Amino acid sequence: MEDSRTPDIGSALPETAFDENSSAEAPPLRVNRTRTGIQAKVVPDPEADLSDPRLYFNRELSHLQFNIRVLEQALDPSHPLLNRVMFLLIFSSNMDEFFEIRVAGLKHQLMLGNDDTGADGRLPRSILDEISQIAHAQVERQYQILNEQLIPALEEKGLRFRRRDDWSEAQANWVKDYFEEEIVPVISPIGLDPSHPFPRLVNKSLNFIVELEGKDAFGREGGLAILPAPRSLPRVIALPDGLCAEGFTEYVFLSSMIHAHAQEVFPGMKVRGCYQFRLTRNADLAVDPEEVSDLATALRGELLARRYGSGVRLEVADNCPDDLSAFLLKQFELEEADLYRVHGPVNLTRMMAVLSDIDRPDLSYRPFTPGVPKPLNKSGSLFDAISSQDILLHHPFQSFKPIEDLLAEAARDPAVLAIKQTLYRTGADSPIVSALVEAARNGKEVTVVIELRARFDEADNLTLASRLQEAGAIVIYGVMAYKTHAKMIHIVRREKGDLCYYAHLGTGNYHSKTAKLYTDYSLLTANPTLCEDVHKVFQQLSGMGQARKIETLLHAPFTLHPKMVEMIDREAKNAEKGKRGHLIIKCNSLTEPQLIRALYRASQAGVECDLIIRGMCCLRPGIPGISDNIRVRSVIGRFLEHTRVFYFHNGGKPELWGSSADFMARNMFHRVETCFPFLDKKIAARVRKDLETYLVDNCQSWLLQSDGSYIKQEVGDSAPISVQETLLYAYATKA
Repeated sequence: MEDSRTPDIGSALPETAFDENSSAEAPPLRVNRTRTGIQAKVVPDPEADLSDPRLYFNRELSHLQFNIRVLEQALDPSHPLLNRVMFLLIFSSNMDEFFEIRVAGLKHQLMLGNDDTGADGRLPRSILDEISQIAHAQVERQYQILNEQLIPALEEKGLRFRRRDDWSEAQANWVKDYFEEEIVPVISPIGLDPSHPFPRLVNKSLNFIVELEGKDAFGREGGLAILPAPRSLPRVIALPDGLCAEGFTEYVFLSSMIHAHAQEVFPGMKVRGCYQFRLTRNADLAVDPEEVSDLATALRGELLARRYGSGVRLEVADNCPDDLSAFLLKQFELEEADLYRVHGPVNLTRMMAVLSDIDRPDLSYRPFTPGVPKPLNKSGSLFDAISSQDILLHHPFQSFKPIEDLLAEAARDPAVLAIKQTLYRTGADSPIVSALVEAARNGKEVTVVIELRARFDEADNLTLASRLQEAGAIVIYGVMAYKTHAKMIHIVRREKGDLCYYAHLGTGNYHSKTAKLYTDYSLLTANPTLCEDVHKVFQQLSGMGQARKIETLLHAPFTLHPKMVEMIDREAKNAEKGKRGHLIIKCNSLTEPQLIRALYRASQAGVECDLIIRGMCCLRPGIPGISDNIRVRSVIGRFLEHTRVFYFHNGGKPELWGSSADFMARNMFHRVETCFPFLDKKIAARVRKDLETYLVDNCQSWLLQSDGSYIKQEVGDSAPISVQETLLYAYATKA
């Protein structure tokens, strides 16, 4: 979406720079016929101030643009119908988190009178105003897509969502019985009067504000009441087969049931109106490391507080009267700009549950069997396979099960003495946690670094920490001021009298479910130097001492950031000497100013910079004399792009790195992260080939423009190339 209020970038940059507020069209990116699509011959502007705020997009607005690209998938007919619905619901979930964290943070900053700005120089009030404008338009569009396209398309395929006005007599009777048997016993109306003040409502819970007329059993005049929908009940209920039209599976919304029978909750009174609403609260956790002696106890308290943080957004039914909306806004201390009127259920995210119950393979992506590399398919020990060569897995195209199997084998192998692992997002019932529990019970030295502050997974992590401790494992909660985000396993095994090391390093979490949905790399290695480095990082995390010299790994918050800047600058120096300079950065977000400035310098020197940034990107590509040689693409498809991979041409001696870190300040300076080299030449060549496939994708790629908008790549006269489908075909056993 174009930002009509973005400052004139031409006023402080070279005259050749594109003035996005002028009537002239933006010059096209100068694309040559190379595989990377970047023209390297440019005239740099030596006097350009690379810290100029107008060279940076705002982080929150860029995040919002990513959410919009997700919503666009709901309109893409190349996705199966149920997956299009899923994308719309993911947009809803993403927006919930965006308000809970991003908008909440800006509001908190505004409340404190803090006008600190990021590299873009935008003030919090300005950003909030623009977010409100864009978000209102996109939420309205979301419901239009749902009501005008997806629901009719589902009905054409035999899946019908029945509205109250469309219930048959038999269906209405069934709903009445369901209401009396399932809803009435657990619903609790709350009348509003001096003895019943406005209740504290749980974050994102479905509620109804009810207008009443008449007197209750105690002679009190009717007024207003709040009707919280029971959280234990599903938000979408399937009608019995016998009540569905022939050839249809039919559903009704819980909100429709409550609307239809709200009168029964207030006997003797008249319900004049019943309107659904939902409050989104600040859900960020605030733990002061200087005031906390027991992180686990402090987080348990914060998790309770999260449910009742300050309000940041109010969603109401579009037919809710203005006076009731104003009343609710006042109760939650919100402004008119925080009000979102929606034409449909206010809690669309809860519809995800019903999608998983729909057995319609014709409306979803074809299932596939993740592949397993040949060395791991052979019978025998996984340790034997890994000791003979490094093994790379590319999830979800290749199976995550070998990592689970490795830990299971280690737990039972008498030769294994110790296992160390980091856990960020895993799940208390994970096979990985079960293997660690078994290993501890078998007398092995098991040390687990659990990051309790993994956002929205804190409760699960507290549970799995308790489970591991009960089994006898040593549990460490990382470093107070630094989240442990690295993905590492280190196994010590005695072989022929010697101690041998094995390691796993990954770009994603140890979560079997997300490994089926997210693209990530897993490296299994017995390389002595690399394994020794992993061991040193674990010692640093557990012992809190200075790390001994680390030979191959880069790790934050120590060497990762300066080394990334150094490697980008190395490409620039090579280009200045007339050599080819080329880099490819693939990560989820690019927001850190020093890294952006390094990329600008590289572009000015003539380095071909291909950036594959899924979400937030604060760098402006295509600015003459500054970022001509930078092309930014975002790939949105069936799977969530999550791999962090960095390629540097390095004067003809290419280097390829995988990492747990994004190019963000939090990853570089406030987290424990690892960045590992692909030392095996065959593996490095394979990763490079994967990256090149992303650069020629013309089905799922969106190109970032210098004005902040994204343009979807079109196939045109070219053959369609979908990077995810290509990788699926290349690596999966059965697609």
